[in-house]
Amino acid sequence: MIDVDLIKKLVDIVSYSNIEELRIGDRDIRITIKKSTKPYKIQEIPQESEKPQEISSEDKEYREGLFITSPIVGTFYRSPKPDAPPFVEVGDEVKIGQTLCIIEAMKLMNEVKSDHNGIIKQILVENGEPVEYGQPLFIIEPIGEN
Repeated sequence: MIDVDLIKKLVDIVSYSNIEELRIGDRDIRITIKKSTKPYKIQEIPQESEKPQEISSEDKEYREGLFITSPIVGTFYRSPKPDAPPFVEVGDEVKIGQTLCIIEAMKLMNEVKSDHNGIIKQILVENGEPVEYGQPLFIIEPIGEN
């Protein structure tokens, strides 16, 4: 069984360090984590790592609200099955723990749940599109206590 939390921590280490590639494994599983050279339109940079960058007015629009990001590399699905309605639509109110989408990875369906109470402001990925670890999927405007 793959420890997703451990993989997230390792990806974070690679993301915020000078490490370009990390390889780990044992008899059953081998994992290689490489820094992506593909820039995302939305990317939060830790304040302590770099001085602030100029943000275009187009990017400011996207930076308002909280990001829900992909916990793994896989394929993004908005609904539990092809003929079912999407889990959420723009404008929907969501609660902490509510399923927002599914990311399929290695034939496993992984639910992505909201970490916040809020309103879905934007859905940033198309149904069936491949996603990377940490890629923003949704922007949520927070409401109430989280």
